[in-house]
Amino acid sequence: MATHILAIDQGTTSTRSVVFDAAARRVATAQTEFAQHYPEPGWVEHDPEDIWRDVLATAREAIDKAGLSAADIAAIGITNQRETTVVWDRESGKPLHNAIVWQDRRTASVCAKLKASGAEDDVRARSGLLLDPYFSATKIGWILDHVPGARERAARGELAFGTIDSFLLFRLTGGAVHATDVTNASRTLLWNIHENCWDETLCALFDIAVEMLPEVHDNAHCFGRTAPGLFDAAIPITGIAGDQQAALFGQACFAPGTAKSTYGTGCFLLLNTGESAITSEHRLLTTPAYRLNGRTTYALEGSIFVAGAAIKWLRDGIGVITHARETNDMATQVPDSHGVYMVPAFVGLGAPHWEPEARGAIFGLTLGATQAHLARAALEAVGYQTLDLVTTMVSDGGTKPAMLRVDGGMAANDWLCRFLADLLEVPVERPDDLETTARGAAFHAGLAVGLWSGLDELERLWAREACFEPAMEADHRERLVAGWQDALSRVLR
Repeated sequence: MATHILAIDQGTTSTRSVVFDAAARRVATAQTEFAQHYPEPGWVEHDPEDIWRDVLATAREAIDKAGLSAADIAAIGITNQRETTVVWDRESGKPLHNAIVWQDRRTASVCAKLKASGAEDDVRARSGLLLDPYFSATKIGWILDHVPGARERAARGELAFGTIDSFLLFRLTGGAVHATDVTNASRTLLWNIHENCWDETLCALFDIAVEMLPEVHDNAHCFGRTAPGLFDAAIPITGIAGDQQAALFGQACFAPGTAKSTYGTGCFLLLNTGESAITSEHRLLTTPAYRLNGRTTYALEGSIFVAGAAIKWLRDGIGVITHARETNDMATQVPDSHGVYMVPAFVGLGAPHWEPEARGAIFGLTLGATQAHLARAALEAVGYQTLDLVTTMVSDGGTKPAMLRVDGGMAANDWLCRFLADLLEVPVERPDDLETTARGAAFHAGLAVGLWSGLDELERLWAREACFEPAMEADHRERLVAGWQDALSRVLR
């Protein structure tokens, strides 16, 4: 019996494939970065063919590095950057246009018009989401409006829409399967999270032909099998989850009130709310966390658009650092941020502000400010934004988490983890494997093929590597937070 799982983790800036064994331990990893395209300010695109090439290459490499063959792989799980939108020809599988990435803001004016028309309350009631260019629906509309003949072809059923997982599933199955899971469907502005179906009213509002949309299944589901010629044997594809929901699952946050925060390009904090879909009064998102055996578990989500991207900007944009890991030492070299605050609104502000026109700013610069202060301010900004999310979740009726589980590349930074614990006044737990997004996809895939028996077994497989306890004095914390709120208010004016 095959006892390994291949997880495909297709992210915003890189693609990785990870082989896990039956104890959920990483056996092998292959990863590659791919090109980002910025045709105009605020626009972000990916070439879907780049993504497909990298997925296939890393999947084959990971299996080979593990010393396995495809016959040893019990199943494939897919996790992906959410909201990123692909429209392709059903017959050829060829994309009509570059993928429009979740960070892209080109449809801000469309969203603003819909808000002005009074549509947002109904959209929120049905989808759990806000009218924002972050989500897929207006991106689909943009492609249909800017590719000649696309709307007519969509109405005839010749075109398919999908988030990245759906596009990859289509390619992996040789065009046999056009499907997705509930977590990705729920990020489109077209899915009714309460009735668990594509919403005809929302499709009409955004002028999207229902014929374009994929079938929607549970996260652990037998979606299909890989097409001949891709691997040396056909592999079942049995798990799909959007990256942040996959991380929540990989962190074993199965009980209501448990929370995780992933620090990658952006920051995404999810609080498990059980079978209750809590409606946020402060512009957070209500989203399915996972659906198993037809039963949906929900979460409150806060999305920060820029976290690790600010560190990348320090490295690639202004040359303050040469490697992201330097920020940990730089932050400890100085006693404080010297009054410097960074508000990293490079592509607007996400939750709880949802201000697409906001732009980044650095406040408090003096001649005494150094590279170390800038690096520390960038890390502190991640902490302040996380605090804003937790505070808002509690205001919405969510339970304040007794601890926060963190993952993603930035979670390796000890200084950041300590600062998070100090600001949030709760312990911050870091798992022994930061690849929780890939692990979550593997968990779903493994459940579907019976490699693991259920959530209790998955919870026992989770292990903690470090715990950071809060230690900051209350008055110092209050002064820091007040400075952040002042800086934030200037950007939101």
